[in-house]
Amino acid sequence: MAKLIAITGSPDSGKTVNGIKLAQEIYDLTKRRVIFMCPDLTVPVMGYLFPHCRDDDLQSLGMALDHTDIYKEDVLRRIVTVKTMMDFGYLGFKAGENKYTYPRPTEDKVLQLISVLLQIAEYVIADCDSDTTELISAVLRSDASATIRFATPDVKSMAYFASNDNPGEQTATRLTVLNAKDKDVFLPIEEVKAHFGDVRFVLPYCEELKKQAYCGTLSEPLPDKKYRGLLNDIAKAVI
Repeated sequence: MAKLIAITGSPDSGKTVNGIKLAQEIYDLTKRRVIFMCPDLTVPVMGYLFPHCRDDDLQSLGMALDHTDIYKEDVLRRIVTVKTMMDFGYLGFKAGENKYTYPRPTEDKVLQLISVLLQIAEYVIADCDSDTTELISAVLRSDASATIRFATPDVKSMAYFASNDNPGEQTATRLTVLNAKDKDVFLPIEEVKAHFGDVRFVLPYCEELKKQAYCGTLSEPLPDKKYRGLLNDIAKAVI
C-alpha cells in the first residue's frame, strides 16, 4: 500500500535538505518508486536542487495543479528524475515562481494530486511548509500516514513548536528528529530533548551535507556513511 510521509519542522531546521536525503534512503532501502515533493513557494525547491540546469529542462508542481482535473499522465510529465535514480522523482516549484504565478489550488485539487501521486509511487515524502496556514502543506499534513518533525536545539525552534504544534500532525506514526546544524558551538541538546520529550533521533553536524547544499548537488548520494546510517534508521521507523 502506498504511503504519504509528511516532513514538518521549524524554519531553518534542515527539514528540506534532510527530507531529500531521507527520501533517497527510503528509495535505496525499499527499491520502490519514491517521490520527494516540496510545495514551498517562498524558496522553490527546484532552484537549489538543480541550480546548474536550464530552466527549460525543469518541470513545476504548479503546472500539474494548473488544470481543472489532475491526471496521472500530466503529473508524470512534471516529475524530474536523475539518471542514477530513475524510479526516484522530484516535484516542486521552479526558481522565479511565487504565489502569484498560478491560481491558488482548492483543497479538493490537492487531494486529487495526492491520490495521483500515491498511484505513481509507493512512497511520497512531502516537505511541508513551516507556515501551517499554507493550503497544500496543510492538506499534506492532515492526509499523511506518518509525520517526521525536525527541530533544532535552540530557543527559536522551541518557540515555533509552542505556537505551531499542529494537531493535524498527530498521525499514527510521528517522531521528532533533533538536527544539530552547527559545528563547534554549544548546543543544549539534552535540554531541548527533555523539552520536547519525544525526540527519537539526533542528527549531528554533517560537513558533506552542508557542502552538497551549497554546491547544488543534493540529488547526489551522501558520502557520509555514519550520517546515512542514522537516516536509514529514521526511514525504517516510518515505512
